[in-house]
Amino acid sequence: MAGEGKVFGEEIVKEVLFRVHRFSPDGGGARMQEYRVPVRRGMTVLEGLHYIRDNLDATLSYRFSCRMAICGSCGMFINGLPRLACQTQILELESDLIEVKPLPNYRVIKDLVPDLSPFFEKHRSLMPYIIRQDEPEGELLQSPEELNAYLQFAYCIKCGLCYAACPTVATDEEYFGPQALAQAFRYTADSRDGGWEVRMEVACSPEGLWHCHFAGACSEACPKGVDPALAIQLLKGEAVFVRWGLKRLHPPAPEAPKVTEGKRREGIPEPPPPTVSKEE
Repeated sequence: MAGEGKVFGEEIVKEVLFRVHRFSPDGGGARMQEYRVPVRRGMTVLEGLHYIRDNLDATLSYRFSCRMAICGSCGMFINGLPRLACQTQILELESDLIEVKPLPNYRVIKDLVPDLSPFFEKHRSLMPYIIRQDEPEGELLQSPEELNAYLQFAYCIKCGLCYAACPTVATDEEYFGPQALAQAFRYTADSRDGGWEVRMEVACSPEGLWHCHFAGACSEACPKGVDPALAIQLLKGEAVFVRWGLKRLHPPAPEAPKVTEGKRREGIPEPPPPTVSKEE
């Protein structure tokens, strides 16, 4: 605290009560612990947890990294909804009580830290990468329209909020879940990919896409607008149309020809002369 009435050098707007989930694997069971936190305008829940750790309780454990809603590390259950702590401003919650718990549908390692190992194992099982029979050495051709077919679903940051919101994940721990299935569609829809058969064999297993009840909670929770519920329904459509012969699979995109000679396109002006000579 920089001085009386100040937090991080800015004016304190109000004080809120943080009610935080505490749990240690060493024993003692889970409990909720309360802290009074002064709030400045624009302060996030993650910054509130930083204040608690730095000023009130250094034993508090939670996961974070980028602080810019890019890495997905700080997913938590905040005031009854799965959110990114770094993206959630305290004042926008419009409450004097901020309740922070670990994401549901995961085993808790400590305090606010969930075990994401099963989440990433399911992600890997759907082969989230380009599969091809050949071994291209150069760039693969892809049109802007082909890129747009999957681009929205490529924005996933693997934060795990969709699993915390999914009612099917809550009742069936074997279910692949929205993130893994959405990424299965992302790569299946990629014109450079040739792994439709092997990927769909896994996706259509009993733990796969037909287990989705289309509650849509995953899409509502997604902080990047990926809409995994839509991706799963599109993947179901692909499975039906291809299996029934209503849609034909196209061969994966070809490799771009190697450039052997550079040629300036018509209408592109020459660059200006250098302002500093090489001798200087």
